[in-house]
Amino acid sequence: MTEQFFHEQLYRSTQQMAMLRDYPVTVCGAGALGANLVETLARSGYGKLKVIDCDRIETRNLSTQPYYRSDVGAYKGKILANMLYRALGTTVDVIPKQLTAANTQSLLRGSSLVIDTFDNSVSRQAVKDYCLEQDIPCLHAGLAAEYAEVVWEPEYQVPSATHDDICDYPLARNLVLLTVAIASETITRFITEGRQQSCTITLRDFVIHTS
Repeated sequence: MTEQFFHEQLYRSTQQMAMLRDYPVTVCGAGALGANLVETLARSGYGKLKVIDCDRIETRNLSTQPYYRSDVGAYKGKILANMLYRALGTTVDVIPKQLTAANTQSLLRGSSLVIDTFDNSVSRQAVKDYCLEQDIPCLHAGLAAEYAEVVWEPEYQVPSATHDDICDYPLARNLVLLTVAIASETITRFITEGRQQSCTITLRDFVIHTS
């Protein structure tokens, strides 16, 4: 294992780190949850990451997403991939397209695990339907005000389209990072141990419910 993952390897094991390096993971969305999650996974030793996101960086994204003022206007996925290559030498496969029911097969092809962090119900439903049809493990992560959830298929319920634009919601960076930390460990435990653990999080009372 290369030196930049020294501490992570001490916490895991050489065998587990090899599993994370070689496991194909697709993250749908490069916003508050998706971008921070991809960064965390890459810095944890994941070596086969793909990101699907068609959005460009806006100024209002800067407090909750790992981008800079100079990045405003650029594609989120491309900036994220460039940042991680500079930081770690990790290559992230970026697809700057909108995922729909019509293109899920082509965009999600080759994924051993799909992580849905989209902020709209149409794309979430498309991911859910495809993963269930193809029997691909899928983890959904979502935020709303001071509540967050990290839920595996088939228990996940796609939220109403009336709550699609998370950027119009109150959103604490602390909740974003807490959710990302829990989601990343959930993903790692699934890959290394085969465990699927779902949870809900409320920031106000620091309560995490697992199932």
